[in-house]
Amino acid sequence: MTLAEIKDLPQVHQYIVSADMHLKAMGFTEHGFRHVTVVKDRAEMVMQKLGFPKREQELAEIAGYIHDIGNITGRHDHGKAGAIICLRILEDLGMEYDEVAKIVGAIGNHEEQYGEAVNDISAALILADKSDVHRSRVRRRDVSTFDIHDRVNYSATCSNLDIDPDSRMATLQLTIDNEVSSVMEYFEIFMDRMLMCQRAAKMLKLEFAMMINGAKIL
Repeated sequence: MTLAEIKDLPQVHQYIVSADMHLKAMGFTEHGFRHVTVVKDRAEMVMQKLGFPKREQELAEIAGYIHDIGNITGRHDHGKAGAIICLRILEDLGMEYDEVAKIVGAIGNHEEQYGEAVNDISAALILADKSDVHRSRVRRRDVSTFDIHDRVNYSATCSNLDIDPDSRMATLQLTIDNEVSSVMEYFEIFMDRMLMCQRAAKMLKLEFAMMINGAKIL
């Protein structure tokens, strides 16, 4: 079972579309094809740079692509809901059970409210997902209507996740427009995510660091 086959499934395509529509109705930032593609690519990059086998890299890509499907049921506990939905999809497709377990474990544990890195794919998914902060995710166009989540995401004009296998460092590099949101506001809503990234990096035998506007913050 390949990533290409997963992407071709009509139910996967529709669930990503519908999940993003539901979050839009609830006032959340973008969680559609742009987001899942960024997460898919970053999860694969983490595994590739750390020398994991090609199949493990692809499993990380699959997890990244379908990790937010659970939002079709609602925002609360969407990681757990997504894990159950994906369990059925992957089993019906005949994927090996050990691979299903890795992907489902990663999806079910990618949210900071209750999740933890339970395997290498899970750790890569967490780093990929939590590093996607960018103004293109903000749906509102009128700055005067922004809430704190909108301001923080809109202030991020660039966000990159860098993995250095030699120094064993995972570094989130952000460029923030301080006229839109402050660094303090970023940590006000994202501190739990950054702590989760630290633990995920540790699972991969990495240290986690954060650079904002060229200065090391964490």
